[in-house]
Amino acid sequence: MTQSVLFDPLIPLTLLAGIALMMAALCTLCAARRLPGWWLRLLAASALVLALANPSLQTEDRSPLSDIVLIAVDESASQGLGDRRAQTEAALEDTLDRITELGMDARVVRVGDGENNAGTRVMAALGNLLAETPRARVAGALILSDGQIHDAELAPDIPAPTHLLQTGRSTDWDRRLSVSNAPAFAILDEEFTITLRADDLGAAPAGAISTPVQISIDGNAPRTFDIPLGRDLEVPLVLPHGGMNILQFTLPEAEGELTTRNNSAVVQINGVRDRLRVLLVSGQPHPGQRTWRNLLKADSAVDLVHFTILRPPGKQDGVPVTELSLIAFPTRELFLEKIDEFDLIIFDRYRRRGILSPLYLANVADYVERGGAVLVAAGPDFASADSLYRSPLEDIMPAAPTARVVEQGFAPAITEMGSRHPVTQGLEAFGPGSADTDGTAPWGRWFRMTELRTEPDTQTVMEGPENAPLLVLDRVGEGRVALLASDHVWLWDRGFEGGGPQLELLRRLAHWMMKEPELEEEALTASAVGQVVTITRRTLSGTPETVVITRPDGTEFALTLNEDTPGRFVAEFTGTQQGLYRLSEGDQETVFALGPAAPREFVDTIASAAPIANVLAARRGGAALLEDGTPDLRTVREGRTATGRGWVGLTPREAFQTNSLRITSLVPPWLFLMLAALLTVFAWLREGRKSA
Repeated sequence: MTQSVLFDPLIPLTLLAGIALMMAALCTLCAARRLPGWWLRLLAASALVLALANPSLQTEDRSPLSDIVLIAVDESASQGLGDRRAQTEAALEDTLDRITELGMDARVVRVGDGENNAGTRVMAALGNLLAETPRARVAGALILSDGQIHDAELAPDIPAPTHLLQTGRSTDWDRRLSVSNAPAFAILDEEFTITLRADDLGAAPAGAISTPVQISIDGNAPRTFDIPLGRDLEVPLVLPHGGMNILQFTLPEAEGELTTRNNSAVVQINGVRDRLRVLLVSGQPHPGQRTWRNLLKADSAVDLVHFTILRPPGKQDGVPVTELSLIAFPTRELFLEKIDEFDLIIFDRYRRRGILSPLYLANVADYVERGGAVLVAAGPDFASADSLYRSPLEDIMPAAPTARVVEQGFAPAITEMGSRHPVTQGLEAFGPGSADTDGTAPWGRWFRMTELRTEPDTQTVMEGPENAPLLVLDRVGEGRVALLASDHVWLWDRGFEGGGPQLELLRRLAHWMMKEPELEEEALTASAVGQVVTITRRTLSGTPETVVITRPDGTEFALTLNEDTPGRFVAEFTGTQQGLYRLSEGDQETVFALGPAAPREFVDTIASAAPIANVLAARRGGAALLEDGTPDLRTVREGRTATGRGWVGLTPREAFQTNSLRITSLVPPWLFLMLAALLTVFAWLREGRKSA
């Protein structure tokens, strides 16, 4: 039970203060004039003011409340190094026992790895715990961690000492690989640099000045180089292919180091072409010529060289050759000297008329064998004796003309093979409306095509009347060839009978020929959103087998794919490990990386109080090394030093709960008023007797 005197004025406090000042002034005046009863008047005034102040006795029945200690236990990945987890659990058990001996309570929160590579978020968790705890009862906060905390700026305003019980050993050391300046994109066939750095952290053994590093692209056989320790090294690299390239850098494990988790770094770089160089040769002016030109010129990444043969050499009209064009057709330069600089060569309604000699056309065939691409957009001349087929290009053509030209209206259709091929798969959705009930797309008609006889092992993806091949694709050596048996694709561009997806078709066709990865017909790819991985297998034949997935730790499991669309099979799984995964299905193999290039938890692996030193100092706390034993807990008064050798301090808060409250008046107000009246009368009598 606790008693205290309090005042509950009967009038506003400002008015009471004014009355007290006025009476004090009057009594002072009386004293200055030497009135004999001035002191009686002072007592009377004091009694009156005291009566108005209404003094009361407050009696409280209190129950003491125990103090609370906040404890944050770091269970992040870096705490799994060495014997840190064992240190933490042993220290936590000892600390809870000592808190109980002090008559205090403990509130414990365990903190794991933050989402999206956010690191250890101890301060945020401690702030949430503080919000659930009465501040008046908080005697202190203890953090059991290696000190590698990544949200020190979010430290809560704890009204008590905060201490770090630091795990780890003074003999710990680690070797770390870091990669910087890695671009998200890189130009194919152009050199770029990545900065590598290897550092020894902690109590590293002396003598080492360099370390080997292995560099692997897409999981292939690595190459080994030596890099200096403690210095940046710029490594020049060239991407081998377009699309996503997975680069893995690995340091060998050194004896005695804490972990190898930071010995590897995985970087994903998308290989892109700087410019797509296209050579377009038009055999004669025709309405479809502008369709090709508009398509290629609309893409700012395409460098187009376009020649149109306006006048055949055999035409005798007396016009000098020097006046037939603004510049001479540089046949030798284009088809012999610089042919390998082009990514794609398009022959648009070209016929043999002596412009390109057989030597040049033979060089074009060799260009395809070496990895080039040729697209032939055939007109009726392809079925004639001057056909481009009847040249050295015959060896690479996917189909042969039958000398028959079909001139009738027909709607181009996608074949069963075409419904699976990425060039034409889903092309129906790009029509002017939805597909008809029979599955055919409502495209406008074409009115001419050359009848073809396809070669074995070619891919017919579109067909005309009577299932005649319309668009045929083939791989020749390292290159690719496409043959479009009609020159009426421009009718779609003009919107005839609703038109059709000519822009999308020609764009896909050009990109497939230039080996863009997203249009490969046989491919195994993987993409990740967070930890959820989507595997996609594209194929033209049959149902793929199960995909075998190899985790970063070397364990394997199989995953069955389900058909999503014709020729496209997908499956999903959740990755539980960070690092490089390998996928294989039949003869298809690929790799992908899950997680950040350098996990934040393993950037700094040596235990240290430095990241939160300012937080501890601001709250009169300190760091105690658990390798020296669990520190003793002592109580210290507020404002005093709360840490010392082998001990840390907690501040008792002496919080309580009020069970009941009773207030009684010390003296009735009427008694003060009577006393004031008597004193006033005595003062008047004394002053009257003095004057008599």
